[in-house]
Amino acid sequence: MEYREILYEKKDGVARITINRPKVMNACNNVAVYELTQALMQAWSDDEVRVVVFTGAGDRAFCTGGDQSIRTIKGYENTIAALPLEVGWQQVTWLIRFIPKPVIARVNGYAIGGGHVWQVACDFGIASESARFGQAGPRVGSFDPGFGTGELMRNVGTKKAKEIWFLTRVYSAQEALQMGLVNAVVPPDKLDEEVDKWCEELLAKSSTSLKFLKYAFNAETDGVTGVTYLGIAGLGLYYNTEEAAEGVKAFQEKRKPRFEDYRKVAI
Repeated sequence: MEYREILYEKKDGVARITINRPKVMNACNNVAVYELTQALMQAWSDDEVRVVVFTGAGDRAFCTGGDQSIRTIKGYENTIAALPLEVGWQQVTWLIRFIPKPVIARVNGYAIGGGHVWQVACDFGIASESARFGQAGPRVGSFDPGFGTGELMRNVGTKKAKEIWFLTRVYSAQEALQMGLVNAVVPPDKLDEEVDKWCEELLAKSSTSLKFLKYAFNAETDGVTGVTYLGIAGLGLYYNTEEAAEGVKAFQEKRKPRFEDYRKVAI
């Protein structure tokens, strides 16, 4: 797929997804949001991709939320046949959380509003010393009642999360590190080196183990949806067993399956 508002690069097991709107601090219109959903699905379905890096173009901003220049009294203008921006935004957040591969936020500048929500949703955050973090909702007449509040609360605690949302303050990279919003802070010229280091460490690990661990974290927080994806991951492994193959073979041969031949001691 060709992208207009984002960049997609795959190399050595890592997919790099970049919001390419630096002139507006990587604020997103609905084209960018739609393309992000497609890029994340592309990375999900590609077995060669084992780690995803999510970032913004330039050195000023990771993402500063929705593009306010296209916001009207009825919400954000749609320039393509896609879901409303605020709905698509939640789809991107969901995909970041449920793609069965680690997602690293490479925070190269301002992560504000919806962009901050995406950074929080990533599995890891690696920030430049010049990065800045914060929510903007109550200041611009908006809010995120789902992942943007719940996941932030789990990152930093309830009272700090309310401070971040209610007061819309902007925090430095070191403050973000201290409160648990990111995993590491490095000088701007060391950001890519540090991200690459984390990618290399993750690539050396079992992809299946990482997938199940990610789904296990979601199962603890996301109710039946989290449990469902944890179960589906197990189902994928089960499909590769001789027992599962017997079920398909018996159906095709119109006979009763002999599952008793594959009984093992339960774990």
